[in-house]
Amino acid sequence: MSVPLIEIIRATVGLSIQDMGRTGTTAIGLSQGGAMDKLALIEAAALLGKTHPSPAIEFMGVGGSLRVLCDMTVALTGGEMHAKVGDRLLQWNATHTLNAGELIELSAPKSGVYGYVTPHSELATPRVFDSRSSHVSAGVGHWLQIGDVINGTSAPVVRSMKIRAVDRLGGGTVRYLAGPQTDLFSDADLNRFHATPFSASHIANRRGVKVDFEGAPFTPQNAHGIVSDIIVTGDIQMTGDGEPYVLMSECQTMGGYPRIGTVIPADLPILAQAKAGTPIRFEQITLEQADTIMADPISAATLSTRLSTLVRDPAEISDLLSYQLISGAITGYED
Repeated sequence: MSVPLIEIIRATVGLSIQDMGRTGTTAIGLSQGGAMDKLALIEAAALLGKTHPSPAIEFMGVGGSLRVLCDMTVALTGGEMHAKVGDRLLQWNATHTLNAGELIELSAPKSGVYGYVTPHSELATPRVFDSRSSHVSAGVGHWLQIGDVINGTSAPVVRSMKIRAVDRLGGGTVRYLAGPQTDLFSDADLNRFHATPFSASHIANRRGVKVDFEGAPFTPQNAHGIVSDIIVTGDIQMTGDGEPYVLMSECQTMGGYPRIGTVIPADLPILAQAKAGTPIRFEQITLEQADTIMADPISAATLSTRLSTLVRDPAEISDLLSYQLISGAITGYED
């Protein structure tokens, strides 16, 4: 039975419910959508002891406040936010059990861009094309507002755990595959593209991330003959000014700008979590290399080796005396 789980107390732009997105909807003009950093949802699943990721509340570069309406366990993953309940700080990349009525205060991410709160309870928001993700630009779902109450199925609290998160918040090398328009770029421009130190631009949202660079634009040859065709998440479009723009979760499904290639899904979290100025480089890999990467994708099961028990500081436990701290006692005269 569905019960009230979470109330939105403070909300700013970009607060939404996201899961792993949709498949099979490109033909009707609806892109995959889902969490910008899907790896954060997989890490949350590992922390909560689930086999598959479940819907989460996504914070896009800003903070907010949530009130839990029943006892529950939540996982905090993705871009690292300053989180607290009352005077108690909550460790990031970990699970925490909260009591009904408690308020979670979250700051803007200190590192990264997108932070996630994933309840162990299953959210019961409307499912559209087999996904609970909001895709506001396509008219699916909505941005969460103050006073919104999110319902779901109640679930027992689970053991507090922490995870050694996969490193992706500081930029790095992004791997991509060549596509049907890669040959429109000269060998010299391709070599320069791979050698150029890019940085994430301040122009970024759920549709795409622009990358800045110094030097001449990347201009394809004979681009005037390109017709609009299918676009997918990860495509690296070159604008009319010859500047790269990587398409992300809520990108359009058709377009006519030339594309130098497509970033593999495994590396999209690096771009999603790149704050303005974060260094980025591009590396072209072969289809065989990409197949090898995709043959062993990161899952909740493969992340189990990164888990450990979260040990709280006794000084932070306000109800310490309510815990059973001694399991037994002896007189001292036993043999």
